[in-house]
This record gives sequence, structure tokens and C-alpha cells, in this order.
Amino acid sequence: MKKLFLFLIVAVMSMGLMVPSQALAGKVFKLGFGDPINSDQGAIAKQFKYLVEGYTGGDVEIQLFPGSALGNETEMLQNTRTGELDLCMLSVPNLSPFSKRINILTFPYVIKSMDDAVTITTGKLGHQWNEILIKEAGVRVMAWTYSNFRHLTNSKRKITSMADLKGLKVRTPQNALMIESYKAWGANPTPMAWPETFTALQQRVVDGQDNPYIVNYTMKFHEVQDYITPLHYQFSLQPMIIGEKHFQSMDPKLRDILVRAGIEAQQYCVLFQMQESENALKKMIEAGMEYSEFSDEDKMIEVAKEKVWPKYYDRVGGKEAVMAVVAELEKAEKLRKGN
Repeated sequence: MKKLFLFLIVAVMSMGLMVPSQALAGKVFKLGFGDPINSDQGAIAKQFKYLVEGYTGGDVEIQLFPGSALGNETEMLQNTRTGELDLCMLSVPNLSPFSKRINILTFPYVIKSMDDAVTITTGKLGHQWNEILIKEAGVRVMAWTYSNFRHLTNSKRKITSMADLKGLKVRTPQNALMIESYKAWGANPTPMAWPETFTALQQRVVDGQDNPYIVNYTMKFHEVQDYITPLHYQFSLQPMIIGEKHFQSMDPKLRDILVRAGIEAQQYCVLFQMQESENALKKMIEAGMEYSEFSDEDKMIEVAKEKVWPKYYDRVGGKEAVMAVVAELEKAEKLRKGN
């Protein structure tokens, strides 16, 4: 992770210093997101605000709207695509209906580590997703929020094996791959809008849900859930996006500032995860949640690759498109290990 951090610092330092312009004075940008201000989404949003306002000498203001104040993720995405909303953050599963190929990022167990998450969102692959999203969804990624793996919480029973998932009613986003994954493991996935999730858990409409530790803690799921089990089938990536037409209509200097601020805020997000993820888990356990681990997640990986992946190859550009991403991740891993 230290090597990763140093790489990101070098990438940022290689960019030239931006110069504010009188043409930027008085501009206000609204940034909406679904999670609380003290979440990882909030952390990257606050850093992005700090950087943009700093680089423009306060001429440009970034206003933050956490907690779905500007609508759910689908509504914010639609408004960002049209330019009615300047910027928003949302999960890849909620972005995927507008861009089929981005669903590769939600294939269970494609991303195996934080290193993989950074590799898949930067360099060659990062450029690939941006080109796809610009063409298919009309949006551009300004930064990636690395929210870590989606860990399972529930109020029904302790989970230690795939067999324990049988019949468990788990809230998911409206994402076919996530739904199919839980079905393959014997659970009962229930698609549900994010703002409705806490109440559904509280009223036992659903038994559980999955999200990264920081999200689980800041959403206070420990108040309505009794058990937590680390699960590594999907790394939660939440891009900060802007409408491409809106972006291209801006002053070139402002575009440069937003791009630089996005890169640096993305770097900050990695550090935030390194420092705060385990702290969030510790606080949830202290609040009374019971922690247990899967004894057979290797079996879940096998089931996912054999029963889930093949059903969705054609929806994301074919098996070759998925294998090309896997090959890039394996190549990067070998380089990190010095092979």
C-alpha cells in the first residue's frame, strides 16, 4: 500500500500548477451523494471541495449535498447527465443500467484487493471505463471513491458458511450480477432503493444487506443488525461523475482544475480507507455486533465463476472483454510482486 501511495503522489505532482481565472469568479457547483457526510463519500467530497476552492482562490464554490438530499442515486445520475446537477457520486451497480460494459466492475471476485481496485480504475483500464461511460452514459468520471469490499450484515443469524446464506433475505441494489450471485449461493436477494434500506432493516422487511465497513457504520446499521461477516465478492467503487456536455462547455482552465482535484481527492480516498475501515469495524463490534468469517468463501468463488460469470458475458461485450480485464489485473499483480 505504501508503494501505491507513493505512485499516486508522483502522478499528482507531475501535473502543472493551475492558475485561477477571472472568468471563474462566482461559479457554484452542486455535488450530491447518497451517504452521510462522515462516510467515505463524504471524505472524498470534502477533499474535492477543499482542492477546487483552493486552486481557484475561492472563485469557485463546491456545495455538498449528502444523505440523498438531491434524490436517490438514479435521480442524481439522470440530472447529472442532463447538466441539471453539476456532479454526483453513486455506486457502480446503480450506474450500470446506463452502461452495460461497466458491469464488468461488478463481476463477483474480479477485484481481489485494494491494489486491484486502483489498477482497474487507473491507467489503461481507467481510461477504458471513462471512454465507455462518455459514449454510453454521457458522463465522465472525475474521481473514484474506493469504499472497499461489501461486507454482509444481518439480523437473523451468525453466518460462517455458504450454507448459512440459504433463504437469507438480503437487500441489494438493482444490479443483475449482485442479485444472481446471492441466488447462486442460496440467499434471497431483494432489490431496494438505498434511502429505503435502513427502515427495511429496522422493520425486518429484509434480513440483511452488504456494504463496506465505513458505510455500514456511518449508516448506523449496527443499531438494527446483529451480525457482520466479511465478504469479498465485490469491491464497492463509487465514481464521482459529471455530465460530459456540461464538462466540455466549461472554461478549459476550470476543466483542468476539476481534473486535478479529482485525481488528488481519489488519492486521499485510498488513505482514508487505510485509516478508517478497520476503525469502523471495531466500533460496530464494540456496539454489540457479532463478527464471524466464512469458512468456505473459496467455494463461493467457484460457484460465482462457474454459474454467474457465464450468464453475463454477452451483456458486457463477451467473455473476451472480461478476460482482458482479468489479464490486466494479473499483469499488474505480477509487476507489484517483482515477477
